[in-house]
Amino acid sequence: MMRGDDIRWHAVQTKPGQENKAAFNLRRQGYGVYLPKYACLRRHARKTERVERPIFSGYLFVAFDAGRQGWHCINSTLGVARLVAAADKPVAVPHAVIQALRDREGEDGCVRLEPQRHLKSGDKVRVTEGAFESFLGLYEGLTASERAIVLIDFLGRKVRTLFDPEALAAA
Repeated sequence: MMRGDDIRWHAVQTKPGQENKAAFNLRRQGYGVYLPKYACLRRHARKTERVERPIFSGYLFVAFDAGRQGWHCINSTLGVARLVAAADKPVAVPHAVIQALRDREGEDGCVRLEPQRHLKSGDKVRVTEGAFESFLGLYEGLTASERAIVLIDFLGRKVRTLFDPEALAAA
């Protein structure tokens, strides 16, 4: 699909939880599709399993030549909510963005997300998102499932809390 100079990548918004369905149906129509995923551990009923999740929940990328190829049918594809457009024209995603994601893929096809390794045990951190946004704490390390352990002062007590490492910044 990625032959020709005018073929560009475009973002497609999918219906909630239907990224795989949208990707399957777009491929059936002959479009080049890229659905970047990451691997994570999911715990349920005393079991831990490795699952793949889309990096951009609710979005995927599709390649086509907007000048020569019909693209309006993308909006009526099963699983698709809409093609991201401005002024009724699809917005192209720079090829460098797609290439940067592909360069970080491992052998399993999943993009490697690097947790913040610059933090050391005992470092002061600030929570940058979520319910504890702007709280200060002490970084203790990472769990086996790549969650950051932070000791925060909450209601006058020191509480050990788990955070997404991307939600922390050095204070």
